[in-house]
Amino acid sequence: MSKNGKAAMAAALAEAHHRYEQTNRLSLEYHRTARAFMPGGNTRSILFHRPFPLAIERGRGARLWDADGHEYSNFLGEYTAGLFGHSHPKIRAAIEAALDQGLNLSAHTQSEASFAAAVCRRFSPIELVRFTNSGTEANLMALAAATAITGRRKVLVFDGGYHGGVLNFATGGAPTNVPHDFVVGTYNDLERTAALLQELGAQCAAILVEPMLGSGGCIPAERAFLELLRTEASRHGALLIFDEVMTSRLSPGGLQELHGIAPDLMTLGKYIGGGMSIGAFGGRAPIMARFDPASAAAFAHAGTFNNNVLTMRAGLAALTEIYTPDVATRLNAEGDAFRAQLNRHAADAGVPVQVTGMGSLGTVHFARGKLRTAADVRNGEQELKELFYFDMLSRGFYLARRGMYALSLEISASDRSRFQVAFTAFLDERQDLFDRVAERDRQ
Repeated sequence: MSKNGKAAMAAALAEAHHRYEQTNRLSLEYHRTARAFMPGGNTRSILFHRPFPLAIERGRGARLWDADGHEYSNFLGEYTAGLFGHSHPKIRAAIEAALDQGLNLSAHTQSEASFAAAVCRRFSPIELVRFTNSGTEANLMALAAATAITGRRKVLVFDGGYHGGVLNFATGGAPTNVPHDFVVGTYNDLERTAALLQELGAQCAAILVEPMLGSGGCIPAERAFLELLRTEASRHGALLIFDEVMTSRLSPGGLQELHGIAPDLMTLGKYIGGGMSIGAFGGRAPIMARFDPASAAAFAHAGTFNNNVLTMRAGLAALTEIYTPDVATRLNAEGDAFRAQLNRHAADAGVPVQVTGMGSLGTVHFARGKLRTAADVRNGEQELKELFYFDMLSRGFYLARRGMYALSLEISASDRSRFQVAFTAFLDERQDLFDRVAERDRQ
């Protein structure tokens, strides 16, 4: 972008920040108070943004209200975990039933086995399952199993992948990642990945991959890429792990079912607990049998709240009564149509904007050309993405600052139509900035 273009962008962002500061004074007050007790006033890094994050007071259905009384349509959907909205009556009933029977029962319960059965029936690669408290824990346990079973240390992951707070490869790696011997490949790059796996050979314990990059920009894996991973994992004796913490909601049986490619292990989380804290890992029976405590050589897997009664009851209701296979199919068809409509609006406006994703998950990018890798996503116009976040917020739509949205069951056709109106208004009102980007591209 030219010097004048950069100045115009900086001015637009400064104005958006100023407007935000002036209309969210109570959120600022909350943030200042929180900073006295938490580093940055924060205990969940993804929710922080400058100049300060919103303080949300309550939610109902698909609506949120912040400390200053502003109302938003929640298109963020708790980064895919909020599939059921904020107040689904069946989830509430399940939680109340659990409360009536008592918390922290110090033992197994019937709902634990019922929920496990529902998970195994729904996701075919999971013959046996164990629960955790988060998707992060699920992926940690899957990797622990893979390294222990194979006796190997190297783990192939991919740039842009996110598998939890200590398994973050958003830009290739993070200093707080757990110390596995990670090798970072390029997502959707068949040639380089094949070469990497040939080089790793019998040193490779596991391949950990999202069938669609979630935090990395909602970039779907190409079928040939996943097929390569399946073939090479089998060839070299490595375990293929599909992280479907986000993506399992994208078809009745997850993306593994959609592609017809079965991993050795599969991890789950986010929505499957009905809005409660949850994670799960499972797979082929011979692998998971290593966690059977009746065996003298069993792998240890503890966790006080792994089978907590609130999650077990809410998750069972969520998976069997609410997000049935028919509902999953319908929601994702609506999501595909919604994403196509947004892309048509961008094409009609002639601007370098595209929406990637699958089904009910998508991300708005300010970039030209096909987006296949995390590097492609990072090369987009990040300042336009930030401006889009604040402009949509001012219009009453709450989504991720990185441009990601996750449709919930509570989002209506009317909500999606209003989002499209706000989206096209943004494209129109910021046309000057798009023109400046186009001018730079021509130079």
